[in-house]
Amino acid sequence: MYIKYKHLLFFSILLFIGAESSIAQSLSLNKQTLNDYYRRQQLLGNVDSTLSFTSRPIYSEALGKEDLFDPENSMDSSSLHKFDGSFFFHKRRGQFTLLPVSMLNQYNSHHPEGINDGSMIPARSAQMRADLGFYFKYSLLSITFNPELVYAHNKLFDGFPSGYKTTLNMQFPHSKGRIDLPERFGGFHYTKFFLGQSSVRLTYKPISIGLSSENLWWGPGYKNSLLMTNSASGFLHLTLNTVRPVKTPIGSFEGQIVAGKLEESGYTEGLPDDWRYLNAMVMSYQPRWVPGLFLGFTRSFMTYSEDMGSGFSDYLPVLSFLSKSSGGSNENVDSQRQDQRISLFARWLFPESHAEIYFEFGREDHSWDMRDFLMEPTHSSAYILGAHKLLGFKGKRYFQVRGEITQMAASQTNINRRSTYKQPAGTWYYHYQLTHGYTHKGQLLGAGIDPGSNTQTLEISWNRGLKQVGIEFERYVHNNNFWYNYIKDFRANWVDLSTSVFANWDYKNFLVYGKIKLVSSRNYQWLYEPTFAEVQADYWTHPNNTFNLHTQLGISYRF
Repeated sequence: MYIKYKHLLFFSILLFIGAESSIAQSLSLNKQTLNDYYRRQQLLGNVDSTLSFTSRPIYSEALGKEDLFDPENSMDSSSLHKFDGSFFFHKRRGQFTLLPVSMLNQYNSHHPEGINDGSMIPARSAQMRADLGFYFKYSLLSITFNPELVYAHNKLFDGFPSGYKTTLNMQFPHSKGRIDLPERFGGFHYTKFFLGQSSVRLTYKPISIGLSSENLWWGPGYKNSLLMTNSASGFLHLTLNTVRPVKTPIGSFEGQIVAGKLEESGYTEGLPDDWRYLNAMVMSYQPRWVPGLFLGFTRSFMTYSEDMGSGFSDYLPVLSFLSKSSGGSNENVDSQRQDQRISLFARWLFPESHAEIYFEFGREDHSWDMRDFLMEPTHSSAYILGAHKLLGFKGKRYFQVRGEITQMAASQTNINRRSTYKQPAGTWYYHYQLTHGYTHKGQLLGAGIDPGSNTQTLEISWNRGLKQVGIEFERYVHNNNFWYNYIKDFRANWVDLSTSVFANWDYKNFLVYGKIKLVSSRNYQWLYEPTFAEVQADYWTHPNNTFNLHTQLGISYRF
């Protein structure tokens, strides 16, 4: 028996050493400059047109790049005594690479501002995130260690409770027992260490399995996505995913399925003392007969750990039926402390026109059955629409125009069902059955804008390789769900109107990013309580407009 197992171990080691492996190095979502660069390159026809860009992080295998961080071959090879940050061994089956050292600094003058910044928190004043690490690969095994350190001054600011009466404070979505989305993370001088964009994987050809804390982005949006973005820190999860499109006779497929642990922030009172289990997946399909078209879906299922069973459907509920009726009676379904959401998306790429269009449509509260869906398909829905175009080519220089609309405010059916049923219908990202909401460590996993919010964004930029200079205009309507249900004064919507100027620049081994954003907040915190005399003088008086200066400065050194 001993000899039998010794032989089995011996042949397993031979298989591990000799197996055909993939590079499987991922491009962190923290490297936004490089992520945007590769997407532009696909519009230019320089990146595989079967790559969907709807399941990120993207891998070197999909991009056909051994060095993800130097796509323009602009780095100074003489730096650091000619050490380029990588060395290979055992006939290139093994690899060790130093990852870029990066630092992002952020500042808000009046109140917290900023999305898609990962482990950084909503905070006033100065904040910093630093990361560094390495990538190691041998045969099928790859290890990425890329931890992050976050420091925030975290100054006091005028939040919601400072202006409104107590009755509204109790209904505010951020208040006790509603959702784990604190306005302020503790006191002054917040400091925290994160595993960041780290993972341990086994990768064979296009398939990878492993344990990861990396941020995920699912869907075609660039500013927002409904189920997965990097607006929160990465959560620890088991993953099974593709590292490049899997090509078949009917087209190409990409996908990922994860099982992870969501934690609370520790700053919100009145919530259960239990972590949540999240099972989620994304799948995209590129039909062979329609080049450039990508069709896909995302789905997530969340429950408290103490409510989990031990069956297949408890660990992989995303593979279960879609309708609620399949779960039994209405009372049985509503008594379960769980929440699920689903989205469908499409992206259409036109490399000859250097353009793309895309959309994502999702539901937070699943239909009871097919009849319910056909009668009210927009119930608890949200959507994202976007377009992206490169034009005005002059040599290697060109302009980029892209715009995106995100609509997450509750539909009229949510308001109607709220008055009909004992418990309110689910809206994006909170639900009475899981009072922590769709959050991890106090920040949203999906779109970084508040639940019930809407945005419209337009960006115009000049580009040459990695270099980019641009301007962005945005209108951001904060939590219209709260406004519809409790404020109701049509003069009192909280709307941010902002203009940003930004630049990305590469110089030898350095990547530098800068952004200045000017934000005019109309009716900040929905605070609109003019006196009778003010209304008599001007019915449309503006009693609570504020200004916020939001800046970012980032720098990376590539080895």
